[in-house]
Amino acid sequence: MSQQAKVVTGINTRLSYANVWEPKSINGGKEKYSVSLIIPKSDKKTITAIEKAIDAAIQEGIGKFGGKKPNKATLKLPLRDGDVERDDEAYQNSYFINANSITAPQIVDKHVQPILDRTEVYSGCYARVSINFYAFNTNGNRGIACGLGNIQKIRDGEPLGGHASASDDFTAIDDNSDDDFLS
Repeated sequence: MSQQAKVVTGINTRLSYANVWEPKSINGGKEKYSVSLIIPKSDKKTITAIEKAIDAAIQEGIGKFGGKKPNKATLKLPLRDGDVERDDEAYQNSYFINANSITAPQIVDKHVQPILDRTEVYSGCYARVSINFYAFNTNGNRGIACGLGNIQKIRDGEPLGGHASASDDFTAIDDNSDDDFLS
């Protein structure tokens, strides 16, 4: 993997569909760690770096494409438009990339110390993520895939995925309330 095809995303990258602690098999395939990275369109630096890395991966993958540089429009590309492809508020004004790996990512905090508490890193939190791009050509599918490297949690965010917290579901009950439903 070349340095040209590697990117570390900006601090406003949000994790979604984060399967970063345990590998999961999707449709009976090989078990993988995976995450969808939501990158705001305003983060031009990250988007530009990703576009350059995809171009580098196309160049490096020429061997997989029969020795000729393919027309980019004919390839499956990993950078997708959240406004077009997702009817989900979390993806508005953003691009997204699905990254995966068969090896576990290292997951660290802002001080690059390992995060051991699995509740700390979840769909909805913000993180910098190292990703790398590589060419694939399997069963007539040609394109650039995104490999998941490591994750550095930057800050908490509103959890994604519809899991309400207990404090959202319930109000505190006063022990001396009149409607003592236990009696």
